Amino acid sequence: MSTAATHPRTRTLVFDFDGTVALGNGPIIAYARAIASDLTPRASEKFLRDVDIALLREPGHSFSDAADGYELVRLVSETLPLAPDAHNAAYLASRQLLATDSAPVAAPEGLADFLKAAREHATIILATNAPDIRIAETLDTLGISEYFDHVYTGLGKPAGLEAVLDEWMPSGPLLSIGDIWANDLEPAFRRGAATAFLSDIPHPHADFTAATLGELYEAFNSWLHGTHREEQAVRP
Repeated sequence: MSTAATHPRTRTLVFDFDGTVALGNGPIIAYARAIASDLTPRASEKFLRDVDIALLREPGHSFSDAADGYELVRLVSETLPLAPDAHNAAYLASRQLLATDSAPVAAPEGLADFLKAAREHATIILATNAPDIRIAETLDTLGISEYFDHVYTGLGKPAGLEAVLDEWMPSGPLLSIGDIWANDLEPAFRRGAATAFLSDIPHPHADFTAATLGELYEAFNSWLHGTHREEQAVRP
């Protein structure tokens, strides 16, 4: 998607998409609204209110431990009278709105500057389970499209991440970055790659952990220059 750096790059950064480089509940709310469109007005109002409450992720609250916002919405809607394919149809409909006023997203603060500098030392990959619907448009809206060398969509992680690792790990050290351990990081960890876990709760096997991507740029730069002890976790 972009031009190569001016000298060989032997390291690879693999970024997840939703919740990693595209932040915000806009797409989740769009998904919930698409589900609600099949309900009666009263049921729709209650469902959307329940989703808003669940998205607060209050400790101990029902659904607070859902893996991501999409799972949370699905769990909230489990008792609703929906058609068998309603969730998939609603998800695809919501993705058509990605990075519009109906499903806004934002990039982590400082990401464009970090990626611009990082491309001097690393190939930068985007690896997502999301379908190839408005991914390119979203990266462009976020001002980061020119920094990704390869974009993999519809991967079916965690298993689907293996092919990405097969392709890029032989080139040199690889760092996988994401917000869901099982999908984005565990396959890389098993194969000896470095991992960065975006979470409030540290993972015992993560090389880097922080609540936000911006907290890890300094550590990432150390890793890119080969000066970071990769077994040492960063837990701000």
